[in-house]
Amino acid sequence: MLQSIFRGLSGNRRHRVVACLVAGVLLLPLTAASSATVSEKKEPGRQIADMVTKQRYFWDTVDHSKLKELQQVFTSGEQITDACLSCHTDADQQLKKTFHWTWTDPNSPEKNRRGKAQYSVNNFCLSTNAMHDHHCSECHIGWAGKGKAAAIDCLRCHGQKKFNFEEAFEDYEAFSTSGDEDDREMANEAQSEIQEAAQAVGRPTRRNCGSCHFSGGGGDGVKHGDLDSSMTTPHKSLDVHMGMDGQNFECVRCHTTIRHNVAGRFYATPAASQRESLIENDLSQKIMCESCHSAQPHKVGSKMNDHTDTVSCQTCHIPSVARVLPVQMWWDWSKAGKMKDGKPYEVKGPYDRLTYASTKGDTRWGKNVPPEYYWYSGSLSGPTLKDSIDPTQTIRLAWPVGSRKDKNARIFPFHVHRGQQPYDIERNKLLAPLLSGENGFWTTFDWKDAISRGQKFLDLPFSGKYGFVRTEYVFPSTHMVAPKDQALACAECHTRPKSRLANLTGFYMPGRDRIKVLDLAGWVLLFGSLCGVMLHGLGRFISNGKGRKG
Repeated sequence: MLQSIFRGLSGNRRHRVVACLVAGVLLLPLTAASSATVSEKKEPGRQIADMVTKQRYFWDTVDHSKLKELQQVFTSGEQITDACLSCHTDADQQLKKTFHWTWTDPNSPEKNRRGKAQYSVNNFCLSTNAMHDHHCSECHIGWAGKGKAAAIDCLRCHGQKKFNFEEAFEDYEAFSTSGDEDDREMANEAQSEIQEAAQAVGRPTRRNCGSCHFSGGGGDGVKHGDLDSSMTTPHKSLDVHMGMDGQNFECVRCHTTIRHNVAGRFYATPAASQRESLIENDLSQKIMCESCHSAQPHKVGSKMNDHTDTVSCQTCHIPSVARVLPVQMWWDWSKAGKMKDGKPYEVKGPYDRLTYASTKGDTRWGKNVPPEYYWYSGSLSGPTLKDSIDPTQTIRLAWPVGSRKDKNARIFPFHVHRGQQPYDIERNKLLAPLLSGENGFWTTFDWKDAISRGQKFLDLPFSGKYGFVRTEYVFPSTHMVAPKDQALACAECHTRPKSRLANLTGFYMPGRDRIKVLDLAGWVLLFGSLCGVMLHGLGRFISNGKGRKG
């Protein structure tokens, strides 16, 4: 058909068609090159991230509602766990070796273990008292807040339905033993709801993780600054990775898991031992920015790529924390225990948050808080309840490890929580009062008794004399990654006198720092050049005047 059409054309038209075809063939490579050029404009880091996160959807191979093991009558959470373990036979052994269960850093010294269940101390809820403080144990992944003595609660991380099991078990027990037909019907309804919740399981979601991590420290947004309930269903303007209208990543997308060990940092143990992308090692855990974006994430030739060996991605891409909900900045335990008309009381301040409570003392809150910046190699250091302190100094309970000389260290953003807390005046060591429960400080308002009880749970002495010392505790900022058009501008750091990095010294930063000799040399050069130009101009003016007279 094409041949007949070609023959029907006049001579001149045939020549034009042939010329167009030849030109098209010749231009094909140029078109391909042009397309390649367009695609190359995308930052290398973005291309790599697209490759390693291309598959966004997961699949299930089992419908748990059809399993007979989950269709039985359940009267306790432990029975649900037994049903889970009848199929997932190794889950119990795996989980009980993880940090989420032990609350212990396995890499810390045997005689001075770090971790919530050990001798670590903070400046918000102070200590778990070896997991005897039942308020703290509410976040432990065992049933009924019984700590490590309890059976694992699989549904804390895998349950997909928000459900109060404790209340449902109580209802079932009360109604099932009644002889009333209506009560038995209500018992059947309660049991049906229990089974439905037990069957609704899946991979951990932001709601699962956030049930503890968003409310650590006793309330929503108390601790981190970059983790609070606003991250449950965030917009991408709050976090480009987790935004519901963006990438919509769940926590486990980056916090990958092997045998229930969730990737991430805890105490002195870094989140990762090597900085490598998944292109370099496809078995690497997706916990570092470099994992998906590589160490050269920006466009080829971009000056920003020259910063990645000393500046973390988070420093520029997390300009502030607590952008939706406020974060606690200060907690002064020395003010706790005051009464009004013989009764404990509370005072609310900005952001509708408590600024005073008899149970907790003074607190302060902030919103849209710029981070503080320090050199960081991935781990934190600080004293435990066993270590001696200097009460004349501010005690850094958790502080970044790293320096400019450390090749693995980067300038990193942190939320810093400050406050005052009890210490032993005679022993010069921090103290761990029992806070919750019948004999805790929140009930008795008796510091001496609460401290004595808390120390006994940890098998630590107490002289009977206590005071209060100022402390600081840092939280690395890794969430609330803002869109790139909201990243820090160069002038935020390379400026004087309000550089974000003003506290980091020992090196020269253009725009921020001055070297007097260089400044003087520059002014001399400028002044000399100006004088030279003026003398040259004067000489030309004089010589031109003499020429006109001749």
